[in-house]
Amino acid sequence: MIRVLVAEDHTIVREGIKQLIGLAKDLLVVGEAGNGEQLLEALRHTPCEVVLLDISMPGVNGLEAIARIRALNNPPAILVLSMHDEAQMAARALKVGAAGYATKDSDPALLLTAIRKVAAGGRYIDPDLADRMVFEVGLTDTRPLHSLLSEREFSVFERLAQGANVNDIAQQLALSSKTISTHKARLMQKLNITSLAELVKYAMEHKLL
Repeated sequence: MIRVLVAEDHTIVREGIKQLIGLAKDLLVVGEAGNGEQLLEALRHTPCEVVLLDISMPGVNGLEAIARIRALNNPPAILVLSMHDEAQMAARALKVGAAGYATKDSDPALLLTAIRKVAAGGRYIDPDLADRMVFEVGLTDTRPLHSLLSEREFSVFERLAQGANVNDIAQQLALSSKTISTHKARLMQKLNITSLAELVKYAMEHKLL
């Protein structure tokens, strides 16, 4: 039996995923979480083979959660389930330690296949993304500007795009407001933008919101 922990902040989506997994005789949902902090807490006392992870949860975001899960002793495989169908986002998730990346509009049967594959030690990439990753991620000329951001800068970027202010982000990431302001200035320079309105527009245009 493959034990799965579902981390998804939208209750309706989470319940749908649990029902889907419940249809498979070889899969069992053993826990759930609505944000990154709940996920990390659940992993302390809930053994599982696979974490099904929404990459855009509040609090500890998906990319940070992946790195922290991978740092655990005997960590479970991480399958990212995201609304972002962008090759760069998938590449980031895989780079920091995810075993697979599926989008929320994936065929339900493919999602179950993906869970089984990563549980067995394999890797899974959404078929529609796989070809694009080869070309988009591999060719420097076509890489979007946000691919130049560090993981911390990208984390700050995501939170700014979602409406958080510098002080909010500092508290969430346990850093000083001055440090967050520095990250904000650097990421805006890298993205060639000068205002939060432009930042939100950029995030929407690149399907990062």
